Amino acid sequence: MDTGAIRRRVAVGLALLTASGVLAVAVPAEAQAAPTRCEGRKVKTYPFSTGTLYVYKRGGFVCAITKPKDPGREQRMMVSVQAYRARPVVDEGDYRHRAGPVTIHAGHRCVWVKGQVGRGSVSKGWILC
Repeated sequence: MDTGAIRRRVAVGLALLTASGVLAVAVPAEAQAAPTRCEGRKVKTYPFSTGTLYVYKRGGFVCAITKPKDPGREQRMMVSVQAYRARPVVDEGDYRHRAGPVTIHAGHRCVWVKGQVGRGSVSKGWILC
């Protein structure tokens, strides 16, 4: 076997090793992508002028999502869930389809939920007690 053939085999082996390393790093990142929906049963629905706030509950966890009435175009959205005597968990930004989901462990505590799409908003305090 000449030197050129050995170099080609080493180059092919190195390319395969690099490709497998890239795949090993990329797959776990996709597996940890943010969920697109809330787990549990829907317990509250709060419609407002520009969208709807959905609240879900499973065990001691509360989850919320804000969806616009006019999806597809980018607009300012926000969803927030706060358990009594705890800091709120907020997702806010320019989105096309939804803000959230945001999930907290509330246990048996009351929660305050907020949702906003554009200039319309809803704020419902100390529910699910």
